[in-house]
Amino acid sequence: MTTWCRLRVVTAGLMLGVATVSSAQSQRIEPAEVRCPSVLGVGVDTGRTYCDVLIGTEVADGIIVVIPAHRGPAVVTFNLHGRHTYSEDEVSRGRGYARYLASTAVATTEVVLTRPLVLAEFRSEADLVDRVGGGAGPGGVKAVAPVAGEGIRVTVPDDVTQISIVGIELDVLRLDGSETFTSPGRPIAVISDVQVEYRAR
Repeated sequence: MTTWCRLRVVTAGLMLGVATVSSAQSQRIEPAEVRCPSVLGVGVDTGRTYCDVLIGTEVADGIIVVIPAHRGPAVVTFNLHGRHTYSEDEVSRGRGYARYLASTAVATTEVVLTRPLVLAEFRSEADLVDRVGGGAGPGGVKAVAPVAGEGIRVTVPDDVTQISIVGIELDVLRLDGSETFTSPGRPIAVISDVQVEYRAR
């Protein structure tokens, strides 16, 4: 190979390397800005902030996740948990079982991007994902706690600057029967660890 050819190969390799580094540097993954209308609290074990998902009829009723200015589509990820009110007395009496099916929607002002579901079962305290501080229970924890969880991944179009996570319906099965909740404003699930992956403009 001539010196000139070798120079061209080396130069091309360097340019490819610079392009790859530049591309990697512009791709970011970071905690998202979350506007939560109902904060459940901070996890005792994880330090994560848990936000209630409320039933709503409008985008404005939901949890707003702000998307930084981005080139191409962005990706928002979060954990969607069931929402359980823990009672040690009910568990000790063998009456603690509950199953939750929460239906939600992730939407822009124009379109619904996806409709995540979470199915969560509770039998004992071991099923709780975390305990939430700021309550009157033993150790200063709240009775309400996240249970189970689904990892949700949502692709956001390049012209969208925010999305909303809104509750739709909750089906609850207990030993004494079942109920369905659809009233606006009712908390039906919990989200945590909201991240956004995007390529900066």
